Amino acid sequence: MNKPEISNALTTIGRETPQINAIEKVLGKAVYSADMKMAGMLHAKVLRSPHAHARIVRVHTEDARALPGVHAVLTGDDTPTRMTGIHHKQHRILAAGKVRFIGEEVVAVVAEDEETARDAIDLIRVDYEPLPEVFDTGEALRAGTIEVHDGSGNLACEYNVVRGDVDAAFAQAALVHEDTYETHSQYAGYMEPMATLAWRTSDGRLHVLTSTQTAFLQRMRIADAVEMPVSKVRVIQATVGGGFGGKTAEECNSLICAWLATRVDRPVKFVNSRLDDFQGCRSSPPEKIWIKMGVDKDGIIIAKDVKIVADCGAYEGLAGHVLQVSTVRSDNMHRYLKNVRLNGKLAYTNNPPHGALRGFGGPQAAFALNSHIAVMAEKLGLDIVEMLKRNAIRSGDTSVHGFQIGSSGLSECLDQVSDGIGWDQKKKRPKDTGAKRRGIGFGTAIHVSGNREMGNWDGSTVIAKMAPDGRVTLMTGECDMGQGAFTMLAQCCAHELNIPLSHVTVLPTDTDMSPYGHGSIASRVTILAGNAAIKAAREVRERLLTLASEKLGVPKEDLDMANGEVFAKSPAPNQKIPFGDLARLHIYRAGGEGLQVTATYDPPTFLAMATPEQYGNVAPGYSFAAQAAEVEVDTETGQVRVLETFVSDDCGRALNPLAVHGQTCGAAVMGIGWALYEQMRYEEGRLLNGNFADYTMPTADSVPYIQSGIVESMEPNGPFGAKGASETAIVPGAAAIANAVYDAIGVRIKTLPITPEKVLAGLRAKRAAQDTPGQAPR
Repeated sequence: MNKPEISNALTTIGRETPQINAIEKVLGKAVYSADMKMAGMLHAKVLRSPHAHARIVRVHTEDARALPGVHAVLTGDDTPTRMTGIHHKQHRILAAGKVRFIGEEVVAVVAEDEETARDAIDLIRVDYEPLPEVFDTGEALRAGTIEVHDGSGNLACEYNVVRGDVDAAFAQAALVHEDTYETHSQYAGYMEPMATLAWRTSDGRLHVLTSTQTAFLQRMRIADAVEMPVSKVRVIQATVGGGFGGKTAEECNSLICAWLATRVDRPVKFVNSRLDDFQGCRSSPPEKIWIKMGVDKDGIIIAKDVKIVADCGAYEGLAGHVLQVSTVRSDNMHRYLKNVRLNGKLAYTNNPPHGALRGFGGPQAAFALNSHIAVMAEKLGLDIVEMLKRNAIRSGDTSVHGFQIGSSGLSECLDQVSDGIGWDQKKKRPKDTGAKRRGIGFGTAIHVSGNREMGNWDGSTVIAKMAPDGRVTLMTGECDMGQGAFTMLAQCCAHELNIPLSHVTVLPTDTDMSPYGHGSIASRVTILAGNAAIKAAREVRERLLTLASEKLGVPKEDLDMANGEVFAKSPAPNQKIPFGDLARLHIYRAGGEGLQVTATYDPPTFLAMATPEQYGNVAPGYSFAAQAAEVEVDTETGQVRVLETFVSDDCGRALNPLAVHGQTCGAAVMGIGWALYEQMRYEEGRLLNGNFADYTMPTADSVPYIQSGIVESMEPNGPFGAKGASETAIVPGAAAIANAVYDAIGVRIKTLPITPEKVLAGLRAKRAAQDTPGQAPR
């Protein structure tokens, strides 16, 4: 874990660096999709289904079509018959024949302005024939239950993984414990609802400007759905007002808007209302997780049996991949674990679809796992931190599922958090006996940095162009959604060329101009695009040095560069030349051309998800995190207040500590919200709180004092030792809080969120058990 020093006076690597687009945002000059206007632009709105499961009998659109200012009223029957979806093609652009969840898009209106479009929506009547509905996963998977998709048995996918001799390991265990935990959905909660502007040009091409994390994946989905060649579709990434997984290729706003533009042959803008966004966004899948775990007398985990049932809602989308992460990934934190039996089932229901959200299945598994470990540590008389450290995977290990751990700072994260929050001192203090009682809890996490799961490519490509003034422009297919990806790429390039950060521009992703990239998913951009940017910058450097050597008559090994100039290391008159002169010389010579290079980094990882064994090294690096939380529980009201939390993020090397700290704290806040406040409330499939007044996200008043620490484990595959940062930090929070609540009042909350009602019910059950000898509280 030796951290080599970087000797470069101009470098920003490892230094706190404001984002290169920060000023544009804080001054209100950043252009978001909803800000865009075009001549002749029309506005779209959609009518959503009020039924969770129903046959569409007839759509009455006559009054809406007659409204002045309405240009089109379109139904599912007008859409291409080709189905769309991420993996399984399961629905049309608008519902046709049947609706499968409340909120599904049924009719689209295009009008001169938003008000007219909304008025037209109010004039549409749809005759439905209600069908039997299913909302519970257990009922959905029961034989004979009404099927959401005919012939599916409501089973979207299933994973089965067995390694070692699980039963023999349980037989040898000193302690075996089993229990069931439940998690709920979380809305991405970004500030900017989905918005798209789409238009066609006279050559028949379709242009889509949208708020997206995955421009190229979006292009492929749109082209497929509207039945156009992919070369005829262009997707441009606008400034993104937050994504958190919710703006991958699952949402339907951009898809509907793109298709409408092909029907009216005018620019169309579709901006979600907040309720539209709640109903159309894919929230995280709720999961029911049963764990049986065996440990030896020293607390070493030697056997694990897990069964998960997750709800994908009406359509699978990315929920199957989320379930795979919940089922498999957390095992890879434990270095001695060799015996596992895992089963994950994903069920169709008539709930709204679920999908990608920050952490991508990690928070669900971590809540159950860390809660479970806390119980077993107490039974063994061990401190949970000590038990976690004994099991922590280390650099150079290969995990039970074949993850090759190039760098692991998990043990160091545990130490940093323990010291930072004063774990030992707080655990020794006398237990509170008053109405308000304090407790402290711990959690740990693992996350990938990249993930080979699409085809057999998990690479990233960066194009570097040097202008005739010596400044550099980078083009990438990855997306900056506010996390600082473009700043990181500029830092890597500026460091390699020893130029100021201001001399590097990173262009927004545009599928017509940018090289292909999967986008900002799986914490992949730093380790993959960062490496590609370094390769590109080094090739530019090599070309500059070669030209300068020829021009100056100095061997390349005697040249260096700084501040936009190449110079001879031994001072001599006129023995230097500006980058701009070299860039022009690269053009204006026989056979010359603009100074432009393309570099790709594709790590030597394995497409494990495509195999039944689910075994292999899926990522070039793995990030780790630990978190402790101190809470105060009011035993009279049941309210839980987080007083303090410390989060430690093993990010390999912090290329920009300012960004890492900011993103880590933001992730911690999302974890706190999911644990305590945020809950999408449904009644028979109907969302009851689709607005920020009723969907209670953490506010400044409820966010505690957050300390953020960085562990630099120096990832050998990473750019300057870096790997993914800050997504891992959302994963351990709920478990840390649940463990702290137990420490405070002796009540184990196993179903999220941790509400006052559950706390009070747990206290009542505890008192009843104490009054009944031999009965343990549930």
